[in-house]
Amino acid sequence: MGVQAQEIDVVVLGGGAAGLMCAVEAGWRGRHVVLLDHAERVGKKILISGGGRCNFTNIHCRAENFLSENPHFAKSALARFTPADIIALVEKHGIRYHEKTLGQLFCDRSAMDVVTMLERECMAAGVRVVTGTKVLSVKHDAKFVVETSAGTFRAKSVVVATGGLSIPKMGATGFGYSLAEQFGLRVAECRPALVPLVMSGEDASAWCDLTGLSAEVVAVAGTKRRRGSFREKMLVTHRGLSGPAILQVSSYWRAGEKIEIDLAPNVAVFAPMLAKNARRDASAAVNALRAVLPGRLAERWVVLHEPKDWTNASLATLEREVHEWHVSPAGTEGYAKAEVTAGGVDTAELDAKTMESRKVPGLYFIGEVVDVTGWLGGYNFQWAWASGVSAGQAV
Repeated sequence: MGVQAQEIDVVVLGGGAAGLMCAVEAGWRGRHVVLLDHAERVGKKILISGGGRCNFTNIHCRAENFLSENPHFAKSALARFTPADIIALVEKHGIRYHEKTLGQLFCDRSAMDVVTMLERECMAAGVRVVTGTKVLSVKHDAKFVVETSAGTFRAKSVVVATGGLSIPKMGATGFGYSLAEQFGLRVAECRPALVPLVMSGEDASAWCDLTGLSAEVVAVAGTKRRRGSFREKMLVTHRGLSGPAILQVSSYWRAGEKIEIDLAPNVAVFAPMLAKNARRDASAAVNALRAVLPGRLAERWVVLHEPKDWTNASLATLEREVHEWHVSPAGTEGYAKAEVTAGGVDTAELDAKTMESRKVPGLYFIGEVVDVTGWLGGYNFQWAWASGVSAGQAV
């Protein structure tokens, strides 16, 4: 082994939200903790989150806001460390914050405040943070032997908090999944989530020149077993559809499936045209639709859906189509634009209370690397904090 290995209690691999929180929790419990990150500084993904303001939690967070092969797995950790707990920590550090919409909490100033908070907590808890370090191998005999570019560590526990595949330009890799498989753990198939959807062919030529137009819609995707329905903004892009509603349903969508969009939630758009002596033509339909959609989007929609005649039955069909617009995405924008990775280390392999591997005692997986994926709006941060604390209390 060459140079003598450093004997410690816990090695945390990854300096994101989950890894930092785990290291802090373990440090406060008197564990000798080393946190390793391949980037030159910790918290890089935190810094770009929420448009640089860090949507650090959601006050409405529940297990129902997460996708996983086991929808109950997240309950234990989320109950152990709640939104109120992260709010208390943020307030302890004097960080000002505000609620934006739907329970989403953002820093008033900058995401840097959250990273600084975690760095200070690490320092106070005696955590040694080593950045710019490459992990070369992780082996297990009586203890874990972690060989790195900064030396070799022997530890009782290893916590894998290496994140997912999303935003590779920030340094994302599949290291955590490879490590899980190395130790015999199953990994549920990974895919981009909270990601814009791409159109092709006729759909692309019909809509993509309307880039920048947006509307509040209800978007639905998935099957009966995994179905997501969200009322938020939809945005037309030069490649397809985005905006919060689309990002949300992208996590439920699978290749080959359609998504359904209600362009006028709770509005009977064409009801005025049913009145006696009301005008019935494309121009009247566009005017009616303009009440809920941007003008150019309303015009395009009527051009593409205009009926042969303007009977009551045709208007009823037109009304239904506005509320049940079916789109067949060609794909997603991929990991480069995905906010998170869906799938990951199978929850059946882990103890829900501690995040410890059932097969390999002392090996823990937390945060995005696990098959738990939150909705848009602070839920993935809450999972990172909660799973990090759960492992930190057990290592």
